[in-house]
Amino acid sequence: MSAIDFSDPAAIALLTQALTAAGVDGLEISRPGAQLRIVISGEGEARISATEAAPRAPGSAQTVVTAPMAGRFCVEHPAAFVVPQNLPRSLSDADVLGFIRVGDVLLPLRAGSSGVMTRLLAAPGALVGYGDPLFEIEFPS
Repeated sequence: MSAIDFSDPAAIALLTQALTAAGVDGLEISRPGAQLRIVISGEGEARISATEAAPRAPGSAQTVVTAPMAGRFCVEHPAAFVVPQNLPRSLSDADVLGFIRVGDVLLPLRAGSSGVMTRLLAAPGALVGYGDPLFEIEFPS
């Protein structure tokens, strides 16, 4: 079996038609250096996003922080009166990157180690599902 070229519009259109016909809500395919996400709306329309990893500086490792559960994505604590920081921004292992809100419960999201947050991948206040990408962080190696 040959590999599918997920950058080919015809392949993406064919895959979208097959998902719609099968009644599937969406599909996400990740591989080193690229990610394809197809979300089928209730009206049979599709939202497609494809990303390719940006070249990294030698000696650095990049990772994407994903949602550990479904909920509303919050970049700042709802009770905080701080001005959001611009990106890229330096992080320590104790920094809280944001929160997942489910009702009145806030689940803090931590980097786990020092690095630089380079991109915000989800819109503040957006409803996110388990595994949805939220942040892109570059860790020194």
